[in-house]
Amino acid sequence: MTFKPDHHMTTSTNTAKLAISGLNMSFGDARVLHDITVDIRSGRKTVLIGPAASGKTVLMKCVAGIHAPDTGTIMIDNQSITGISQRDRNELLADTGVLFQQGGLFDSLKVWENISFRLINNEGMGRSQARDLAIDKLARVNLPASTADLLPSELSGGMQKRVGIARVLASQPSLMLLDEPTAGLDPITTKAIYRLLDRSIEQSHATVFAITSDMESARTEYDDLVMLHEGHVVWKGAVADIDASANPYVLQLINGRAEGPIKMRMKARA
Repeated sequence: MTFKPDHHMTTSTNTAKLAISGLNMSFGDARVLHDITVDIRSGRKTVLIGPAASGKTVLMKCVAGIHAPDTGTIMIDNQSITGISQRDRNELLADTGVLFQQGGLFDSLKVWENISFRLINNEGMGRSQARDLAIDKLARVNLPASTADLLPSELSGGMQKRVGIARVLASQPSLMLLDEPTAGLDPITTKAIYRLLDRSIEQSHATVFAITSDMESARTEYDDLVMLHEGHVVWKGAVADIDASANPYVLQLINGRAEGPIKMRMKARA
C-alpha cells in the first residue's frame, strides 16, 4: 500500500526543534519505519499516535539515540544526531529529557537519586540541594516527600511513571521525549502533569514530543499531531485541523471507530 499523508504541519527547519527526514528502520527483514519525514516545532507539544505495532516507540528510540536508523537524518537544533559517534550524539542529546514507557529508573538508587541523577553526575550539584530539588519535583507530580527515600521496587507502576516525569522535569531540558507520560494515572494527576509541561514550555521554551494512547488527551492537551500506521506517516498537522482533514486514518483512531482503513490485528491462538 502506498501512503499519501496529509501535510498541514510547517516544514521549515528554521522553526523546528526536531527535524526528521527520510527515516527508515528495519529489524532484520522486517521494515518498521518507512521514509518518516516530520518536523517538531519549537515551544509546542506534539503528540505521536497510531495503532499497536505502528512504529511509535521505535521512532522515539531513534530520536533518543537508542536505535540507529538504516537511512535518513534526525536533527536537533539544526545539528544531526545521525551518522556521528556515540560520544558526539550523547553531547547533542545532553539537553534532552527522555521518559520511557516503563519508567526506566535505576533499581539500585533511591527515588530522589533517580530524579537528581543528571544534576549530581553531570552538573555537580551537591547531594543535599539535589535531594531538596527532587522532593519539590515529587510534590509537583502529586507524590509525598516520603517517597524520596524509597527504591523504585517499592513503588507502584503509576508512581514509577510520575517519578520518571519528575526526573525529566528536574533537569529542565529543552526537548522532552515522553512515551505514554500519563498512562495509568488518574485524571487529576494527568491534568497536573500536562500543566507542568505547559509551565516548562512557558518558562524555558521547552519542546515536547510525546506518544499517547489517550485520544482525549491527544485532542485537548497537544498543539500538533503526527499519526503512524504500519510504519508510515499517514497524517501530520495541527490538532485543530483534525476534524476538517477528512483523513480516514486519523479520524478512525481519534474517534475510536471500529469501521475504517485500520484493521485490528488479531493474535493467532496456539
